[in-house]
Amino acid sequence: MRLQYKNTVFVIAAFVIVSASFFVGFYSGIAYNMTDERSLPINTTDGMPESVDFSMFWKVWHMVEDNYVSIDTVDEQQMVWGAISGLVSSLGDPYSVFFPPKENKYFESEIRGNFEGVGMEIGIRDDVLTIIAPLKGTPAGRAGLLASDKIIKIDETSSAGLSVDEAVDLIRGEKGSTVTFVIFREGKSEPFTVSLVRDVIDIPTIETKKRDDGIFVITLYSFSAQSPDLFRNALREFVESGDDKLVLDLRNNPGGYLDAAVDMASWFLPIGDVVVQESFRNSSHDLVHRSRGYDIFNDSLKFVILINEGSASASEIMAGALSEHGKAILVGERSFGKGSVQELLPVTDTTSLKVTVAKWLTPNGVSISENGLTPEIDVSFTQDDFEAGRDPQMDKAIETLKGM
Repeated sequence: MRLQYKNTVFVIAAFVIVSASFFVGFYSGIAYNMTDERSLPINTTDGMPESVDFSMFWKVWHMVEDNYVSIDTVDEQQMVWGAISGLVSSLGDPYSVFFPPKENKYFESEIRGNFEGVGMEIGIRDDVLTIIAPLKGTPAGRAGLLASDKIIKIDETSSAGLSVDEAVDLIRGEKGSTVTFVIFREGKSEPFTVSLVRDVIDIPTIETKKRDDGIFVITLYSFSAQSPDLFRNALREFVESGDDKLVLDLRNNPGGYLDAAVDMASWFLPIGDVVVQESFRNSSHDLVHRSRGYDIFNDSLKFVILINEGSASASEIMAGALSEHGKAILVGERSFGKGSVQELLPVTDTTSLKVTVAKWLTPNGVSISENGLTPEIDVSFTQDDFEAGRDPQMDKAIETLKGM
């Protein structure tokens, strides 16, 4: 049966989508600057809180200068950066990080969408460094690393106590060099070792597939600045295929631009429907992001979204909105639960601060950070499935669509 839709294919082809500079999980301090009069320039003590005794800091500083055996080899600027990093890490938030020059350069390269490394998104879950999503076609993906694998060691460094960005600094490196991980995987009795050769990582975006059984599959790997245009084209392929059953595969999609998630959800929602809410410390700053109302499909659309523990951030925003508005059924495993917003603030020309400023809430007000998204149909994907080339989650999505 050919899918009925509200507007013609030409509307999809002609509609111009403009991506804003909002990255899910962080804002540019220029695009959305939340600093105020309390912000301090470098090398000043003006505005220090009266309730804090800073004399201890300077006492320790001088004790180090007077007593540390290798003080002649210590860079005092590195000491300052270390102190600032310690300040930020005391927040207990793995997503709030100070970037010294080297780390700041790495972060900027990641935003641009290509870098040298092994191709996996990592995060902190239950205080353990965890793989959120291995990217398809990268060293991590080809080696069979899975979402929710725990990283115990990176080369000779224990991951205990490492921030995400400290771990990234250890994992990144020149193309052709090797990095070794000790991995713990649930269901295995012992940790195992994996050595990966670093490569240039180009973050993939989207693939489409028209199946012979009348089901169309869109696989989305990231919410990049180009994703809205690519997704629009994928939907045009879907409509032109004559199919009325759609699978959107968001497994191992670690997220990306907020604007992309809102725009893409708008193809399925009427204008004004809530896509996601942002809850700030000061409720007067709270924001609601609503559908732009492209809404080209009517109720004949049969729609399943696949998620797993590698679905995070923008993936959770889009999947949560379409599920709660009754547009799609979620199949797979509980998502990662990356539901906080970071703002990127310049400190100097070569350093920056990434700090959590808000939390994402679904249209129904559910915090994504708390437990992630729970699919309506829970289906696991095991190591045995991977090695045997099986995909029980996709199989269940197809079965569900055929039964609708």
